[in-house]
Amino acid sequence: MVANQDTKASQAPVIQTDNTAAVKAAIVSSETTKAAALTHPLGPLTGEEIIKGADLIRSVWPEGTKLQFKVNTLHEPEKKLLAPWLAAERAGEKPAPLNRKSFIVYTLRGTHNVHEAVVNLTANKVEFNAKLGPFQHPNSVMAELEEVEKAVLEIPEVKAEIAKLGLPEGAVVVMDPWIYGADGLKEAKFFDGKRIMQCNLYLRDPNNSSEEDSCHYSFPLPVSPVIDPATLELVRIDIMPTGHDETIKPFTYKERPANEYIPEAHTMRTDLKPLQVAQPEGASFTVKPFSELGRTLKWQKWDFKVGFNQREGMVLYDMHYDNRPLFYRLSLSDMAIPYGDPRNPFHRKCAFDLGDVGAGLTANNLQLGCDCLGSIYYISSVLGNAEGKPVDAPNVVCIHEQDSGLLWKHTNYRTNRAVVVRNRELVLQSILTVSNYEYILAFIFNQAGDITYEVRATGILSTQPLDLELTEVPHPFGTVVHPGVLGGYHQHFFSLRVDPMIDGHGNQVAYEEAEALPRDPKLNPHGHGYIVKKTVIDTTGGYDLAPSKNRTFKILNPSVKNTVNKLPVGYKVHVPPFQPILADKDSYHYKRAEFADRSFYVTKYAEGELFAGGKYTNQSHGGTGVRSWAERREDLSKEQDPVLWVNFGINHIPRVEDFPVMPMEMLKVMLRPVNFFDKNPALDVPSSKQSFNRSVGLNTEDELAKKVEGLAVSGGEMKGCCA
Repeated sequence: MVANQDTKASQAPVIQTDNTAAVKAAIVSSETTKAAALTHPLGPLTGEEIIKGADLIRSVWPEGTKLQFKVNTLHEPEKKLLAPWLAAERAGEKPAPLNRKSFIVYTLRGTHNVHEAVVNLTANKVEFNAKLGPFQHPNSVMAELEEVEKAVLEIPEVKAEIAKLGLPEGAVVVMDPWIYGADGLKEAKFFDGKRIMQCNLYLRDPNNSSEEDSCHYSFPLPVSPVIDPATLELVRIDIMPTGHDETIKPFTYKERPANEYIPEAHTMRTDLKPLQVAQPEGASFTVKPFSELGRTLKWQKWDFKVGFNQREGMVLYDMHYDNRPLFYRLSLSDMAIPYGDPRNPFHRKCAFDLGDVGAGLTANNLQLGCDCLGSIYYISSVLGNAEGKPVDAPNVVCIHEQDSGLLWKHTNYRTNRAVVVRNRELVLQSILTVSNYEYILAFIFNQAGDITYEVRATGILSTQPLDLELTEVPHPFGTVVHPGVLGGYHQHFFSLRVDPMIDGHGNQVAYEEAEALPRDPKLNPHGHGYIVKKTVIDTTGGYDLAPSKNRTFKILNPSVKNTVNKLPVGYKVHVPPFQPILADKDSYHYKRAEFADRSFYVTKYAEGELFAGGKYTNQSHGGTGVRSWAERREDLSKEQDPVLWVNFGINHIPRVEDFPVMPMEMLKVMLRPVNFFDKNPALDVPSSKQSFNRSVGLNTEDELAKKVEGLAVSGGEMKGCCA
């Protein structure tokens, strides 16, 4: 479950456009601020710091002790220290440097002994170092996954099971290592409290077995070894059911067609003409390093810092609009993908792609003209590997502008004058490849103060083997997407963590509902009236949408009033409704995916509570995530430092059209100002003009002549729209 990254590419971000010579955006080179590279408390760990942290951990163990590093990332300062530091920095002061620290998770090689530590890089000491308890397993890293993949296919027992399948001569078997999941079963010496991996086997197209990019998901095999990743020892071999129930029966490979996604396997369309995004004067945003790897981004009154780490990937800090504070920290906190097939071994299948592997570790090296169009600025990073060494993560975030239709328009029908303003957006995008699946993740900003978080799911279904003769028979637990291939039903859940500071700290969360008024002979004689009721959330808990009541959640600052109506300034949250997790409340899927049952959780800020599924999701048993924190029922009425967890998702019932690669499915969450400004904040965005946009008309001269005749007959004329 790793990304395919070109680690040889340059780490240094550069702006690349279709017309580099004309670019005039004020992109400031990182070379200008290298002297301050290590001083900012939010700067991602540098390569030197990654090495230093690992060396300090080694120093507390006897010489020669072999360690494998799972996490080596920035340990952010406490909010009570960092919030005033950032305020002082923004005020132009030079606050005293805060200690740089790293958070490190590591194992003793060849064992299941897992430790977490906090290393004070400034003071050159290990401040905290403790062995983890039961059901606290670390994430996987690239080196371990590669070791597992290589070892499994060389195990004699696995080779023997594969031989029973009767595969064609020269067949190439491919293996996807999966996080094992959890079911709590204890059989003889086996218990899922031990960290293990479930290995799914596939076949390359036997008629083209030398093609490394062959879609092996078209040829799933029923043999599924379970391996100990610490010792690389075989635990057991699971045989998958290939029918409609849990029955295990002999499986003999039968010839079936390939189903490829690579372009050379298809006849390409020839009628698609170029669509090129050009900004002849360059981009409208500026990027300035605040540390060696951290970036400050300014665009259209927006001003915020961009960080990047192993688990969350892109993180946004200290967000302001027109010098007014909005959000202290924004990030995708977690995701969970529970599958709905109740049969062994599918019943354990539930991926936590951020906690089990990491958005940073799986981030793509984004390519100009492919993943991002237009005038692009790339952010690169550095991550720690299993040996405690830095590894370049090039082009993990791309930044660009895009046109998104109209932002606002009005035509005065009396004068026929139209005022049109187009919606320019700023996009910060990362793409994750987690084995078979891709997630395209983006923060999108507009000129009216809106922030959109967008998820696009694409990639390839994680497929299951099916008896070939059942291809045309409906299956109870999935959709047949190809002969002998089942796409299992599964749900995708995402949790966006919102740590607000709307016009300053001291916020509250509330929801409003529209309620019909009862008929009243004086006030509501026609039965049309309705009012809006507000409920302030003063205790932590979980909350749901109620579309029939138009329930709308808002983050408010009760201490700051709107200058027009004196209501508290705030931001509201638009989130799509979703079907909550279908696994029952006693199941491990439900216990582990603590954010998959409610649209919102509201918690009281606590240090270290960053991940909705808990710090350690690998084979977790629940009780350490956002549902558990919310159930503390803490008072929010006094200290007023809430964290809002916005949860959303889809129930993926696969289609044939989702195979061999899935056209993207999109979800959006929006944070939108409500009574925050005294009028539409985009009134100062210049009107759309043809002289500025340079669009090209495609109508023929005859068509244009008829249009002019029609206007003459009707007497109509559009004034001032696009002069």
